[in-house]
Amino acid sequence: MLRRNFVKTVSAVAVSAALGLASFNALAAETIKVGVLHSLSGTMAISETALKETVLMAIAEINAKGGVLGKQLEPVVVDPASNWPLFAEKARQLLSQDKVAVTFGCWTSVSRKSVLPVYKELNGLLFYPVQYEGEELEYNVFYTGAAPNQQAIPAVEYLMSKDGGSAKRFVLLGTDYVYPRTTNKILRAFLKSKGVADADIMEEYTPFGHSDYQTIIAKIKKFSSEGKRTAVISTINGDSNVPFYKELGNAGIKATEVPVVAFSVGEEELRGVDTKPLVGHLAAWNYFMTLKNPANDGFTKAYRAWAVKQGLPNADKAVTNDPMEATYIGVYMWKQAVEKAKSTDVDKVIAAMAGQTFKAPSGFTIKMDEKNHHLHKPVFIGEIRADGQFDVVWKTPGPVKAAPWSPYIPGNDKKKGEPEGK
Repeated sequence: MLRRNFVKTVSAVAVSAALGLASFNALAAETIKVGVLHSLSGTMAISETALKETVLMAIAEINAKGGVLGKQLEPVVVDPASNWPLFAEKARQLLSQDKVAVTFGCWTSVSRKSVLPVYKELNGLLFYPVQYEGEELEYNVFYTGAAPNQQAIPAVEYLMSKDGGSAKRFVLLGTDYVYPRTTNKILRAFLKSKGVADADIMEEYTPFGHSDYQTIIAKIKKFSSEGKRTAVISTINGDSNVPFYKELGNAGIKATEVPVVAFSVGEEELRGVDTKPLVGHLAAWNYFMTLKNPANDGFTKAYRAWAVKQGLPNADKAVTNDPMEATYIGVYMWKQAVEKAKSTDVDKVIAAMAGQTFKAPSGFTIKMDEKNHHLHKPVFIGEIRADGQFDVVWKTPGPVKAAPWSPYIPGNDKKKGEPEGK
C-alpha cells in the first residue's frame, strides 16, 4: 500500500514537473533570443559599449511595435572583455546554450576571426558592424561596416588630391593586429600603383592599450620634415586613440601641416579628448552625426532619449557614430529578412537578406548586396571640429558597392564574389 502511494506520488510529481517544463518551454518559445557580443570592459569598451546600447535600443523599438512574427525579442548580452579567445567561448554559449537566433557583435577583426569557426560549425548568424580589411566572405556573416573601397581607398585618394592637400608621403600607423596590417598592405600596394616610392611610406604599429606616443610622434615630425607633403593614415583602435590624439596636440602637429585621417575614430572616441588642437584632422566613415536629414534627426534624438532613460554616463552629451548606424541598419534588416522568410531559421534568413533595403540615418537608402553579404554604402570624409563633431568635406554622390576582395592584392581577381554555401 505504502509502495503504491509512493509510486503515485512520484508519478504525480513527474507529471507536474513535465507540465512545468512544458509551460516554461512554451514561455521561452514566445520570445526570439538575440545575442549581443560586444566588449563592455577592457581596451575596446570605449568603442563597443555604445554598440551594445544601439542593439538594445533597436530591440526596444521593435518590441514596442509588436516584435517580430508576433514575438518579442529577448536580448542576451555577454561581455567578452576585449579578450579574443573569450569571444569564441561567449559565441559558443550564445549559440549552444542560449539558442539565439542571431548575434550582433564584434569590433576588431581578431575578435571576428576568433568567433568565425564557431558560427560556421553551429550554423549561427553574425552581423558584424565595423569597417574592416576585407579579404573575407562568409556564409554565416553579414558585414554592415565598410570594406576598404568604401573607406580606406577613398580617404587616401582624397589626401592625394588638391582638395586634400596633395600628399606625397604617407605614415601608415596602426594597432598591431590583422585589420591595420591587411589594410596597410592594401594601401601600400595602392600607393605604389600611384607612383609613391617605398622611401615615402613609413609604417608603424603599437600593441592594444598602448599609451606612450611621444617616440612615434617624434618620428612622424622628422619624417614629415624631409621636404614632401606628408599625411598620416591611422588604424589605431580602442582606447589608445585618446593618448595618441593628446600627444598629437601636445606636439603641435596641425592638420594644415600633417593631416591625420583616421578609420577607427569617431564621435564616441573623441568624447574623452580635448579636440581644440585637433581641428581639421580627418576621419573617413559612411556616417557622421552631423548629417542633416529626417532619418538622422530621428536616430540621434532616439539615442539621446535612450541614453537618458538608461542613465548612461554623460547621457546629456550622448553621441552617435558610424558603427552605431551600421549596427542599427543590421538589426532592422535582420527583422525584415525574418518577416520575409516567415522564420528565424538561419538558412532561410540568409536567403531573405539578399537585396534588403533600409532608409538609413546617413540619408541614403542602403541596400544589402544580392550576393556578397556586404552593404552598398556612401563614403564621407569629415574634419574634426572643436566640439568633437565633424564637418563633411567630401562625399560620394551615392552608395558604393563593397569590394570584399581588394584588387590591390594579387590573385583576388580569381576569387568568387559570393560566399560558398554550407
